[in-house]
Amino acid sequence: MNNSWNKVIYKVWSPIYDKIFNSLLFLDARKRIFEEMHFHVDAKVLFVGVGTGADLELIKNLDLEITAIDLSADMLKKAMEKFDNTSINFLEMDAQHMEFENESFDYIVGSLVLSVVPDANDCLQEMIRVLKEDGKIILFDKFISKDEVLSLPKKLLRPIIRFLGTDIGLRFEDLFSRHDKNMKIEEDRPIMLNGMYRKIIISKRM
Repeated sequence: MNNSWNKVIYKVWSPIYDKIFNSLLFLDARKRIFEEMHFHVDAKVLFVGVGTGADLELIKNLDLEITAIDLSADMLKKAMEKFDNTSINFLEMDAQHMEFENESFDYIVGSLVLSVVPDANDCLQEMIRVLKEDGKIILFDKFISKDEVLSLPKKLLRPIIRFLGTDIGLRFEDLFSRHDKNMKIEEDRPIMLNGMYRKIIISKRM
């Protein structure tokens, strides 16, 4: 995967994305995640890889100061059409190289983005950089378990699936180990498909 190809593939995905990733199991998972989230008053919230705005539809308090970024102009356009009468700040931006100052946001939401970007570590590092000292990063994504060894069929399928825009072999533990001196896991639990999809909340060590 690279940014140029991701723009192409998500141009293709954009007309049908909501029918797949904002319905049935995915919609139920998203609802459970955001029903449990209580953003404090006047919080600055960043949605990384906002896509068509599926998560934004579940945020009840739109008085928050919300910024939403995505690399795909086509996906972003879908989101903007849903929220054209709000104060949400939509920006076309690479999640691996964000154009924000350090410690800019109280909450950062990354749904199905780490498994999509070309370099998940760069993306996570940027999330950490722009997170305030007492902030939280909320992740919803698919990861293989810490002890899982990819089967031969999955190994063969992985490059094909990556070509279609996502990774089925990302291990969060490997990713997080590069940051665990400065970050801590507050919550990590299965949310869908027997734990393939997880809700993970991390914050900075004080």
